[in-house]
Amino acid sequence: MHENPLGKKRSKFGSFMDKNSISQKNLSEKSGVSKSTISRLCHPEEYQPSMKNATRIIKALNEGGFKVSFEDFWNL
Repeated sequence: MHENPLGKKRSKFGSFMDKNSISQKNLSEKSGVSKSTISRLCHPEEYQPSMKNATRIIKALNEGGFKVSFEDFWNL
């Protein structure tokens, strides 16, 4: 579990988004995954995305210039 600069506890995925200044809204629009799902993935609870949503998120991040894979964030 990680904390962002405001002291919020974040998942690995949430910390990555904070570190790279990626907004949930922007990623939602680029990936087609709902903002509420992305928000849940940023929380420290062990929420796991469906393979479909994980694939969409990873694809959008890679197209945005980030070299990431599922294993960077989730145990799928």
